Amino acid sequence: MPFSPLKSSRGAELSPAVKPGSLESLSMRIGYLECFSGISGDMLLGALVDAGVPFSLLEQTAADLNVGARLEVRKVMRAGIAGTKVDVITPDHNEAQAAHSHEHSHADEEHSQHAHRDHEHTHDGHTHSHAHSHEVHTHAPHRHLSSILAIIGAAPLSETVKARSMRAFQLLGEAEARIHSIPIEKVHFHEVGAVDTIVDIVCTAAGCEALGVERWFASPLNVGSGTVVCQHGTLPVPAPATLALLEDAPVYAAGPPMERVTPTGASILRMLDVTYAALPALRIKSAGYGAGGRDTPGEPNLLRLLVGETEDARADAAQAGQPTSEPSTIAIIETVIDDSSPQLLGYVSDLLLTAGAWDVYRAAVQMKKGRTGVQLTVLCRPDLVPALRDLIFQETTTIGLHWRIENKAALAREFVKVSTPWGEVQIKVARWASGKIANASAEYEDCRAIASSHGVALKQVMQEAMRVFATEEDKAKEL
Repeated sequence: MPFSPLKSSRGAELSPAVKPGSLESLSMRIGYLECFSGISGDMLLGALVDAGVPFSLLEQTAADLNVGARLEVRKVMRAGIAGTKVDVITPDHNEAQAAHSHEHSHADEEHSQHAHRDHEHTHDGHTHSHAHSHEVHTHAPHRHLSSILAIIGAAPLSETVKARSMRAFQLLGEAEARIHSIPIEKVHFHEVGAVDTIVDIVCTAAGCEALGVERWFASPLNVGSGTVVCQHGTLPVPAPATLALLEDAPVYAAGPPMERVTPTGASILRMLDVTYAALPALRIKSAGYGAGGRDTPGEPNLLRLLVGETEDARADAAQAGQPTSEPSTIAIIETVIDDSSPQLLGYVSDLLLTAGAWDVYRAAVQMKKGRTGVQLTVLCRPDLVPALRDLIFQETTTIGLHWRIENKAALAREFVKVSTPWGEVQIKVARWASGKIANASAEYEDCRAIASSHGVALKQVMQEAMRVFATEEDKAKEL
């Protein structure tokens, strides 16, 4: 969804000075999450709406997922402070059940480890068991990661929203796989695979994109304390999946015992590549408060979001000669094959590139029992994984593969044309944020065509193209 100027609930305009990522300005748009009462999916949705993201955008995103869910929004009070509460209403979760469960939970969302039959919180040294009416969640369908990615991939969403959402579920799957010591393909997403959590994550990704934030920061996380009754027994807060996702994030516990950071909240922090730090110097443009389900007296159960601009971060990076484009995500598919001909693998590589892969490469590897094989590696957008995976199974003899999602950073690129004595050649130019050229190269296909048609050595064509480009750049600097 394209960025457009927004108005916060308090009337502040959210338009950045320039489109995020533009080289016209060294300002950077910052989002800061103050997690003094933790974070969950619905709390961040509420904060996004309160900070100016149109609720209609989130409603449309939920509808685009085609899972039968809808959103409701309302104003609530938490310890005397007004916040926005966003609820996900699923087909088998009527409003009365939703209101009941929301008033008794901190986050109003699914937990990957929780059976949602009971929640236990320790108060004043005593353990209290709250029997919740969560039968619908207990019977929620179990889903594998591939089925969740297929739902996201089929929705008419931007590539950024799809990539971020898929990464969140990939991270959740990896956390569960580590906890239970099983392959990620065998992980069954219980409540995390339920409709409301899919909606939470994808709508959060869409709302964050709409804000136009280029970099996310967060305060240390109040994870809460006490215990929760999970599918695997009574466990301490934070839940195992939350703990695995938080990694080295700074955490502490304060306030009444309760779960304050959920697995979904932790995965969203990872999805946004959050940097944990004190509030950076910035001009605040908007603020929003997202409410959790419980009203804890004297301690607002809220997540605060600040959106602002700084002129320092991008300028410092440019002066240091570092790339300032935000990292995106990339999917990597790999398999090793020892019983296919080179011609077949070359054919499959062409098919994968035609189907949308960014790159395909093959490397010789030594396998067990002295066999020589070929490792096939495919780089692509995360949403293309199901299609390219099936193509590999269909066209090769492999019976297994693995894939993962990783961060990707790239310099801004552009193409310019130069005239040589034999014809035009495109030059690919990569630049730092300051506009300084980091690298430039003549396009191989253009040079090859000229060399073939004019009977000139390929290296001579490439050298001449780069000479002309360098000369034109020098002239431009003099103007």
